[in-house]
Amino acid sequence: MKRYLLLLLSALSLQLLTGCAATTALPAPSAQLFKDQLFGKPSQQTTVAQIFAVTPEMVKYAAEITRGHEKKEPQTVLFDALYKKDKLQLDYDAAVTRNAAETFAARKGNCLSLVIMTAALAREMGMSTQFQAVTVEETWSRTDNLYFSSGHVNILLGKTRLSDDSRGFDRHKFMVIDFQPPEEISNLVTVPIEERTVVAMYMNNRAAESLVQKDFDSAYWFVRKAIESDPGFINSYNTLGVIYQHHGNLPEAEAALRYAYALQPNSTIAMFNLAQVLESQGKKDEATALRDTLARLEPHPPFYYFNLGQKAMREGDYRRARSLFAREVDRAPYYHEFHFWLAVAAYKLGDMKMADKQMELALENSTTTRDHELYAAKLDKLKGLERKRISAN
Repeated sequence: MKRYLLLLLSALSLQLLTGCAATTALPAPSAQLFKDQLFGKPSQQTTVAQIFAVTPEMVKYAAEITRGHEKKEPQTVLFDALYKKDKLQLDYDAAVTRNAAETFAARKGNCLSLVIMTAALAREMGMSTQFQAVTVEETWSRTDNLYFSSGHVNILLGKTRLSDDSRGFDRHKFMVIDFQPPEEISNLVTVPIEERTVVAMYMNNRAAESLVQKDFDSAYWFVRKAIESDPGFINSYNTLGVIYQHHGNLPEAEAALRYAYALQPNSTIAMFNLAQVLESQGKKDEATALRDTLARLEPHPPFYYFNLGQKAMREGDYRRARSLFAREVDRAPYYHEFHFWLAVAAYKLGDMKMADKQMELALENSTTTRDHELYAAKLDKLKGLERKRISAN
């Protein structure tokens, strides 16, 4: 199963927003980082209470899956309800980060949405919960000229709470609920995180998604809530800086990004963002120094070979493009777009076998309903062309 959104960068300016990491105990940032007067009222709003709120339908569902299974551990009951296809029938969809009620109603969501819904149902059933950040290598995706990196969260369901005040977690009787195959996460290191961090992740995701839609007002207020929820969730400061930059507020962007960079001086994300904003303001010496450091730390950043492959495609050099796309597939074997463009390059070279295989992998690894339908249609078209070619011979 794919992972949740946590980092965003602009293809043109290489700006990044970050997300999943262990938080640091930090005081609330200086109010000077926030410039409320620059933004209007948000078109989208979410309160913290809405994130985990259950609907009457969810209450009814929790009661239904428990009925007749009173002797079973509630963790097992909920696990079966979530994982068995004849029950809730959840689908993965990375298009938007949903709250618990929205995820339940849609029967789909990204990993963060699914974890939030699971927590809400588990609490309705009286269980204790513990959120976890799963240490995985960052993976990348893009929407138009915006690039995203993804992390992963899961949840532990513990013993039944004796009362609302009983928040203890019994690690000797727990179950991991994860929306990736067990074999993919069994040996990974996890870090317990607080609910306030999950709230910050949710708000940060919504901020990034609003930025994609160019809804700057909503993006700003979402990221402000993320920082208020957990000042130690450092990635939100990157998000704040990028929102300012895209909104045309360069001095404010610089202040937010300098704050993020001071907190994480080895973060290539903060370096990318800050270098771009400094260069845009004519501070070329400092920007060049940061870019030199970045070149040493990461000579081939995400999408490096992909962008070269796109250039080769425009030039009609399909053989070189195929080689470059294949290198990106080697680096990120689960990203659908790399497989798609490798399929296109193979098709241009007349290699229908590779084109079919790569289009099937693009379909298999697609993360939104829209992409899945797009690749399914293209795969059908490829197979139709192949059948015509065979019959013609």
